[in-house]
Amino acid sequence: MFKTILSQVKEFRLISILTPACMLGEVICEMVIPVLMGRIVDYGVMAGNTSYILETGARMIAVALCGLAAGLLGGVFAARAGAGLARNLRKAMFDNIQTFSFSNIDKFSTSSLVTRLTTDVTNIQNAYMMVLRMAMRAPATMIVALFMSFMISARLSSIYLAAVAVLALFMGLMMRSTTRYFKQVFERYDLLNESVQENVSAIRVVKAYVREDYEIGRFRRAAGNIYEMFMRAELRLALISPVMMGIVYSCILLISWFGANMIVGSTLSTGNLMSLLTYCMNILMSLMMLSMVVIMISMSEASAKRITEVILEKSSLTNPDNPLMEVPDGSIRFENVYFSYSPGSSDPVLQDIDLDIRSGESIGIIGGTGSSKSSLVNLISRLYDVTEGRILVGGHDVREYDLDVLRRQVAVVLQKNVLFSGTIYENLRWGDPDATDEECRRACQLACADEFIEKMPEGYNTYIEQGGTNVSGGQKQRLCIARAILRKPRILILDDSTSAVDTATDAKIRRAFAEEIPGTTRLIIAQRIASVQDCDRIIVMDDGRVNGFGRHADLLRSNRIYREVYESQTGAGADADFDKAGNDSAQSAET
Repeated sequence: MFKTILSQVKEFRLISILTPACMLGEVICEMVIPVLMGRIVDYGVMAGNTSYILETGARMIAVALCGLAAGLLGGVFAARAGAGLARNLRKAMFDNIQTFSFSNIDKFSTSSLVTRLTTDVTNIQNAYMMVLRMAMRAPATMIVALFMSFMISARLSSIYLAAVAVLALFMGLMMRSTTRYFKQVFERYDLLNESVQENVSAIRVVKAYVREDYEIGRFRRAAGNIYEMFMRAELRLALISPVMMGIVYSCILLISWFGANMIVGSTLSTGNLMSLLTYCMNILMSLMMLSMVVIMISMSEASAKRITEVILEKSSLTNPDNPLMEVPDGSIRFENVYFSYSPGSSDPVLQDIDLDIRSGESIGIIGGTGSSKSSLVNLISRLYDVTEGRILVGGHDVREYDLDVLRRQVAVVLQKNVLFSGTIYENLRWGDPDATDEECRRACQLACADEFIEKMPEGYNTYIEQGGTNVSGGQKQRLCIARAILRKPRILILDDSTSAVDTATDAKIRRAFAEEIPGTTRLIIAQRIASVQDCDRIIVMDDGRVNGFGRHADLLRSNRIYREVYESQTGAGADADFDKAGNDSAQSAET
């Protein structure tokens, strides 16, 4: 785990080494000062030697300035190394997330990934900075102070040694008990972020249904859970300070008592006792620093595990050793395809799919809710891989292609349309970064988007808000269609992407496809039969299986589901419901 985290230090290794070196230099300077102070008392003040006091005082100032310089450099180096590690961790996670398949993304919730990229990385950054500075400074201070103390009086210094051993054992036990609480805290951060994310992204729905009080209550519960877990962890960590202070001040009392007796017996000088007491305070400060390091490590251990999970997660979709780098044409063939979202599931989403689609064909896909229409087309561009069987595009198994090459030739307008913050031109060029203004405008004409864009004050330079909140659902769909057309793909998939436009506009878009991109294979998922009846062939899906595949006229004669829905949508039937038609068909088959 920590090996994975530390591998991201990369170009900041040198300053990560220089930081503890500077801290060690600062410690050495600080440990020399008590010795010089003791000499001032013994050989300057007690002897009345003013010149010795001034000379030694000047040395103390020089040593203090050296320690200050070393401390400042250590702070700067630690800040740069911590910020650099945080940057590399975020980049490593984000880069790996971009390789994830949909099944990998399903494993981590969006809110969890956001927490790992923000809160968890910040915890690691703070812990790393503290470890670089305090993990060297605190032990070094303790070791040097103990060494110097033993040089003065081994008898009195044994008190320090016993105290340090007891405190080390106590802090180890505290760290072990608090780590599990911090792990639960960051899991609850995921739920808090999920609440915020859903509320902000769906704020219009929240207000429309007057659900503000419900969302506030949900947020309070999530925040309250975090508060409770933090309190449990912090209450245990709070025991460290009083226990530590009690032990250290007991050491001071014992040293003062035994030291005074030794002074009376002439076995210890007053200056040496002052040095021992100063070293005692140094040990106290170093133990306080160590307690802070313990707290940060306890918090960061849970974060490190969560970050490592994302960095080490392997995509379920990989390129072959020698991938094909060109898609010959837009032909598609499904051969005995089965598919499940959960590996090993006994109830596949798609079953026994056999289809042969010629390049350049226009294929309609209809079916009831949950009939797996979207799952079918998601397999073509390898957003998921088949469980059994295979899918061929251009005569080759999709798993033989380079992923980027395949997806550049399979443009998908998903059911949930997404626009990004930026101008209309910038959104369109997601389809082709090198597209000219003229090509962008032409794609918008084909998608019937030009008519509303030209009415906007800034035309194609109009700024689209995050998620496309300043355009209507139909406008968003047409912009997404235009973006896909710009790619000039061999296969164009429209997943119910004209549901928010009127029938006249839908007809214009379909006519433009037939005239402008006749060589592109077009798969059109729709609920309206009017949107697919002019296609070369139509696939009727029912419960993950192909219930019918043929031309409009042939399906009207041979397919009960298609005929019943057609009649209901054209006014000859009572209900335009695919699900009802599918159920009626199944019941008829049983009887």
